[in-house]
Amino acid sequence: MPKIKTRKAASKRFRVTASGRIKRASANKEHILTKKTRTRKNRLKKGGEVSSSDRPLIKACLPNSF
Repeated sequence: MPKIKTRKAASKRFRVTASGRIKRASANKEHILTKKTRTRKNRLKKGGEVSSSDRPLIKACLPNSF
């Protein structure tokens, strides 16, 4: 049997914690930062967790992480 490959784009965007949750970064923190307030940028530093409806899709992209 051939090895199951990981989708590299997904592996760069998502991390799986020890408890099995999937972490993700917040969007809109890359460019055009001058018009965003400091409070808004500080909130965007904090990541989030993937929604339950998207978990099966990401699990399929990261087969070796679970």
